[in-house]
Amino acid sequence: MATSTTAPDADRREPRAGSPARGPVRRPRGPRRSLLPYLLLAPAVVLELAVHVVPMAVGVWMSLLELTQFHIRDWSTAPFVGFENYRATLDLNSAAGKELLHSFWVTLAYSLLSVGFAWLLGISAAVVLQRPFRGRALLRALFLTPYALPVYAAVITWSFLLQRDTGLVNHVLVDQLGLLNDRPFWLIGDNSFASLLVVSVWRNWPFAFLCLMAGLQNVPGELYEAAAIDGAGFWRRLRSVTLPMLRPVNLVLLLVLFLWTFNDFNTPFVLFGGSAPEQADLISIHIYRSSFKTWDFGSGSAMSVALLLFLLVVSAGYLLITNRRRDDHA
Repeated sequence: MATSTTAPDADRREPRAGSPARGPVRRPRGPRRSLLPYLLLAPAVVLELAVHVVPMAVGVWMSLLELTQFHIRDWSTAPFVGFENYRATLDLNSAAGKELLHSFWVTLAYSLLSVGFAWLLGISAAVVLQRPFRGRALLRALFLTPYALPVYAAVITWSFLLQRDTGLVNHVLVDQLGLLNDRPFWLIGDNSFASLLVVSVWRNWPFAFLCLMAGLQNVPGELYEAAAIDGAGFWRRLRSVTLPMLRPVNLVLLLVLFLWTFNDFNTPFVLFGGSAPEQADLISIHIYRSSFKTWDFGSGSAMSVALLLFLLVVSAGYLLITNRRRDDHA
């Protein structure tokens, strides 16, 4: 019986005489390969510059000019005043400073209440719809409807509903239920702030519901089972299991909702027609009125830059505090 005496390296063929030796295969590193990542990023960079960076730089430059209606056609004729616009608008002893401070407090109260109610409704709906039951998909779709609607269509609908004489709200409260004797004004006076708050919460809470519902999908069911075996009730499971597991989602969600609400312009502009009452004079409407009603674009730009700096400080402080707390718990 013949046995194979082939050596382990016998299969390796020696290169023929005169043939070039084969080295490691190297991929060509030409200009196409080196420029490809930059070419892919170029559209996003150009769009970011055109939409955010350039308008922001122009706004900062406008805040340093006395840019009024007399110089709006030719910016080169506008006098350079430096930080005088900031001094005038941030002087709390002047009429302009007092009005800006009033708008700031109104906006702060509006933002905190809107974010709080939106988060409360979102977490309630997410917890209720966490367990499967018949009709859950339909309820999810209905709850997300306000978020899917265009903002102008939704707010215009609310403006019709809140009309004093022809609105559905007064018709139901006064004519159908008889809860009120007189038809109140919802879009002017003291009720304007409550109306604006209701519309804002109605628009924002589906986003909170969507984020929290997605976060609940990552909570293991074994944690709830273990808590139930230990005798924990609904509120104890919510406090000890649900909220701690949703902490990363809540950190981002609350910050995003606050920034959106504090900068909100579309809702009050469409609801009140560009001239919000004093009780609902948000800082975005105040800046718009200072710029396009009085034609003082320099002061309006200074207010916008100050608002940007305030939101940057708030965001940085919020992230710093939350990161420290997370490191302490870790």
